[in-house]
Amino acid sequence: QVQLVESGGGLVQAGGSLRLSCAASGRTFSNYDMAWFRQAPGKEREFVARISWSGSTTNYADSVKGRFTISRDNAKNTMYLQMNSLKPEDTAVYYCAAQPKYLASILASTYNVWGQGTQVTVSA
Repeated sequence: QVQLVESGGGLVQAGGSLRLSCAASGRTFSNYDMAWFRQAPGKEREFVARISWSGSTTNYADSVKGRFTISRDNAKNTMYLQMNSLKPEDTAVYYCAAQPKYLASILASTYNVWGQGTQVTVSA
């Protein structure tokens, strides 16, 4: 199956921007729908954004809609999350995840491959 590695996290001030990347290796990247999830200390892992295998369909959590943009480049086996207008409540470990294409789900339990996570910290 595919292996995933996130990068691009860091410390940023409120109102700033970060771009996360998720590099995939192994199986054919375009066989997978992809998503970003995040987990803040003491909280459950939550859905952030999803993109279909072709990139034609995207979904966002209400809390990030209009501020975050998910995208992918199948030729580069990479998915991205552009995060703008960051808020302190966006502070979390961000994980990329993959599910077999056509499942079209935002439930974490349907994603069978996960990266190790990258820390995003937004200061007030």
